[in-house]
Amino acid sequence: MIITDTNMGLSGINKKSLHALGGEAVCFMAHEDVAEKARAEGTTRAVASMDKAAALYGRESFDRPVIFAVGNAPTALVRIYQLITQGRIAPALIIGAPVGFVNVVQSKELILELEQTPYIVARGRKGGSNVAAAICNALLYQLSRRNQ
Repeated sequence: MIITDTNMGLSGINKKSLHALGGEAVCFMAHEDVAEKARAEGTTRAVASMDKAAALYGRESFDRPVIFAVGNAPTALVRIYQLITQGRIAPALIIGAPVGFVNVVQSKELILELEQTPYIVARGRKGGSNVAAAICNALLYQLSRRNQ
């Protein structure tokens, strides 16, 4: 299972390779319940979408590995960090590649503090949804080669 923070990141993931490995990818950012929760709680859609992911695919409710691929929203990375430290999720991998200026570096540095969670982080201000998707695809291609 791959959970992205943008539909653009979701679109960039090679679904054929992912499905061949028995995986799926989702993004909750455009879901109306996520928008409503963000409005009601005065937070971002990225935070609300990570909360929805935790509810659906967290420790208590999902038994398959989960990868979080973040290429846009630093607040998604911060929320993932919080959910991990609260014991609500245990991702198999975090891909942290948001791009920009506001809280980007700080959000990536939080992920680097996680000692028990594997991560791939594009340090600094560079990254993007395309970078997160490219990292996912590189991993999928490696796994596909091993399974041949």
